[in-house]
Amino acid sequence: MSKIFVDACFGKETPYTPVWMMRQAGRYLPEYMAVRAKAGDFLNLCHNPEMACEVTLQPVDIIGVDAAILFSDILVIPDEMGMDLSFVKGEGPKFSDPIKDEADLNRLIGEEEAANKLTYVYDTIKLIKERLADDKALIGFTGAPWTLATYMIEGQGTKTYNICKKMMYSNPELLHKILRKVTDVVKLYMEKQIQAGIDVVQIFDSWAAAIEPGKYDEFSWQYMVEIAEYLKEKYPHIPIIMFPKGIPAFLDKVYGNFDVFGVDWSTPMAFAKEKLGDKYVLQGNMEPCRLYSKEATTECVEAIQNIMQGKRHIFNLGHGILPDVPVANAKHFINECHRVSGKK
Repeated sequence: MSKIFVDACFGKETPYTPVWMMRQAGRYLPEYMAVRAKAGDFLNLCHNPEMACEVTLQPVDIIGVDAAILFSDILVIPDEMGMDLSFVKGEGPKFSDPIKDEADLNRLIGEEEAANKLTYVYDTIKLIKERLADDKALIGFTGAPWTLATYMIEGQGTKTYNICKKMMYSNPELLHKILRKVTDVVKLYMEKQIQAGIDVVQIFDSWAAAIEPGKYDEFSWQYMVEIAEYLKEKYPHIPIIMFPKGIPAFLDKVYGNFDVFGVDWSTPMAFAKEKLGDKYVLQGNMEPCRLYSKEATTECVEAIQNIMQGKRHIFNLGHGILPDVPVANAKHFINECHRVSGKK
């Protein structure tokens, strides 16, 4: 059966513009919180295919999105490479053993062994595919090598990225070695997700804006493009979405063999269309906080529709849904996207 979301990713004409939300399987849903409580902690939930499958499917059933996105976390990759990951309540993810030098990097396991350890992710995908409606797509994902490296080097989330950027300017060779190792793991990891059954790949570069424009290609984009090229060569039928957050100044420099460019909320949609709309399908880009108001949501959805006219576009937020958004407002967003783009 044809999947409208996959068709839209390839720029084909569709009866309406499909929509999903980043972080749609998450804390704003009481049903998710119930499963999370049963799991005990976040990592247990990621490691349990049955529970991860359940929370992946919840937004499809509850709010009516056109695609499910695999429930997992970008940091399972460095975790399985041999780093010690924990999620501290109120503080987020932490590595007790951040990479400081080449010796720290060399203790991490190789790409094939690391990719093979992520079996719980592939098992989750297989379960989801058994239960997901045939007309709905399943999105698999990874963090971009730069975003993963920031956590691996800083040891946790950061506002300044000063440890990473100190390495970027004072020891770029080491940073490139870290990025190379992570890239090689990601390529195999995404290939195995495709083999397990995902329909679409999204690469998140959540911390793209931390890099100055003149350095972005060298330390992030070229590695993302390499991953996309690797996957496209083997799996041309799988659409690839790139989502680098916060890079409106770099749009003139975007290149690569992928299908969809995710537009974050700080980038005007008309500007993204002008710069990239002929080359890539555009995804996005409502400001997530508009979901607190149904009126503000409708206003933005209609404005985006007026710009994109239902062509070469996928509705989404310009970043992830926040945990205190009312479920009714999330449903309203999905319904409005379908309404303005022609779904009866």
